[in-house]
Amino acid sequence: MIYPEIDPVALSVGPLKIHWYGLMYLVGMLGGWALARWRIRHGKSDWTAQQVDDLLFYCAVGVVLGGRLGYILFYGFNDWLADPTRIFRVWEGGMSFHGGFLGVLTAMWLYQRKHGKSFFELTDFIAPYITIGLFTGRIGNFINGELWGKPTDLPWAMQLRCSEFVSLCRDKLGLPPGTEWTPPLHPNQLYEALGEGLLLFILLWWFSSRPRPRMAVSALFLIGYGSFRFLIEFVRMPDVQLGYLAGGWLTMGQILSLPMILTGIIMMLLAYRQPLTHAEAHK
Repeated sequence: MIYPEIDPVALSVGPLKIHWYGLMYLVGMLGGWALARWRIRHGKSDWTAQQVDDLLFYCAVGVVLGGRLGYILFYGFNDWLADPTRIFRVWEGGMSFHGGFLGVLTAMWLYQRKHGKSFFELTDFIAPYITIGLFTGRIGNFINGELWGKPTDLPWAMQLRCSEFVSLCRDKLGLPPGTEWTPPLHPNQLYEALGEGLLLFILLWWFSSRPRPRMAVSALFLIGYGSFRFLIEFVRMPDVQLGYLAGGWLTMGQILSLPMILTGIIMMLLAYRQPLTHAEAHK
C-alpha cells in the first residue's frame, strides 16, 4: 500500500494555520466529554453536567502541558537544549502519552482539592474517555506521517516517498541518497489507534458499566494501556535520538509502560480486597 500523503494543515486563514494534529486532540477531548455527558443523561453516573464541563478544562490543560513537557523530557531533551523555543512548536508534533498522563494526574489532584471528590473517584470516572483522545491522537500521528513501524512484508504495510520523508529515510532507515521509496513499513500509528484507543475503550466501557470497587477501573486502564503499548513497541521503530536502550529491542516506550502495568496490577489487587461501598454498588 502507498501512504496517502496528507497535508498536515487542515485549514489556512491568512497567516493562521490549523493543523490536523491539533484538531485530533480537540476531537478526542470533545468526544470524551460527549460520552461522559451521555452517561450522565442516562443515569449511569452520579456526576453533574457542570462537574464534567469543569473536568474537561482541567484535563485539557493537563494533557497539553504534560504531553509536551513529557516529550521534551523523555524524548527530545538534547534538541530542546539546542533550541529552547522548540517546546512551543506543538504543531510540529511531539507529544508524549506518558507525560500527558502525568499531566492529567496532576490536574485530577488539583480538581479534587477544589471539588471535594476523591482522587480515584476522578480517575475511575475519566479512564474510559481518555482512550478517545488516544485514538484520535494516533490518527493525528498517521496524518503527520510520524511514528512508523519497522519494515515488514505484511499486505497492509505502507511505502512512503523519500522526497516527502527525508528524515525518516535518512536517520531511521539509513537509505542511500536518491532512494525514491521506503521499504514497506508497519503502520504503527494505526496499530496503536486500534489497541490503545478502540479496543481499550471497549474494554473499559464494558468494565465501568457495572459496579466495581474504587480503583479497579483506573487499574484496568493502567494494565491495558501499558500492555498494548509494550507489545506494539516491538514493531515500532525507536526514536532516532534514543535508539534501543538495552538488548537491541528495549525502547523508552516500554520502559515507561512497565511501571504502569505493575502499578495497575497492584491497584487491582488492592481494589478487590475491599468491599463495594453502598454508593458504588448502586451506581
